[in-house]
Amino acid sequence: MGKKRVIKKRGQGMDAGLKSRALSRVPKKKMDKGILYIHATYNNTKLMLTDMGGGAVIFSSCGALGFSGARKGTPFAAAKVGEIMGEKAALMGVKDVSVVIKGVGSGRESSLRAFAGKGIGISEIKDMTPIPFNGPRARKPRRV
Repeated sequence: MGKKRVIKKRGQGMDAGLKSRALSRVPKKKMDKGILYIHATYNNTKLMLTDMGGGAVIFSSCGALGFSGARKGTPFAAAKVGEIMGEKAALMGVKDVSVVIKGVGSGRESSLRAFAGKGIGISEIKDMTPIPFNGPRARKPRRV
């Protein structure tokens, strides 16, 4: 008869192999304070933890965990990224972070809640979403 084929659909959820790989690559650097940058767009959510000087220490995103397509922009995917980053930060000894949020995506709050759920204190939250003063030039009026 032959072998039965198993068809795996990509983009259904977080890949377990990519999660374990993300946790295995934690830097040896020890620090107690840091700055967490959350960049939430409509299509993806990216988190970066830096030291107090602004040098990047660890980074992760929804795409790096195996989410693909429209699933990258969901709050569920952002929460998973927040959990991974929280675990990595806890392994490095981070006790306190100040958070800078940028963007209007749906993963803004869920990633922050998941990160804080790992037992790391949050000292301040800044919203640095760019707001246009006048915006780009308007389209010409439609002639009918």
